[in-house]
Amino acid sequence: MDNTQHFGIGALSAQTRVNIETIRYYEREGLLPHPPRTAGGHRYYSEDHLKRLTFIRRSRELGFSIADIRGLLALVDRRSYTCGEVKALTLEHAESVRSKISDLQRMEKMLVEIASGCEGGTVPDCPIIDALLDLNTAAAGSATNTAAIAHKRMPAQRRRKPS
Repeated sequence: MDNTQHFGIGALSAQTRVNIETIRYYEREGLLPHPPRTAGGHRYYSEDHLKRLTFIRRSRELGFSIADIRGLLALVDRRSYTCGEVKALTLEHAESVRSKISDLQRMEKMLVEIASGCEGGTVPDCPIIDALLDLNTAAAGSATNTAAIAHKRMPAQRRRKPS
């Protein structure tokens, strides 16, 4: 080995906060180059592996997909990227994140509306289950329709069957 610093997979994992199995997955996917091995067959990783794995982890934390990261790394590996290209990819990803946030906010509103029709009683009838089972609501995907179904339900004490 040369004078550059080398790491075993455990040390690489600890320094990058990436699980060992995830490191191996990134190697299989071609995101992280396979490291050389010692005479005893142990992998040893270089500073370049450390930097690349840190890049991958940070990209994943920001929500970039494996395909996105592969594309970014291809630009880096070819050394043919411009800052403008990277900015465009980043802004495109930011728009995707905004869209997901909007979708999550709609889902949250729908869940709160469905839950508002439930009294949380002990009877087995549940307006939340009814709303989830309703085909018209599923097809429409409307929070308003789902909440309306939940509110139409009779109060729990009036739903009990007569003896």
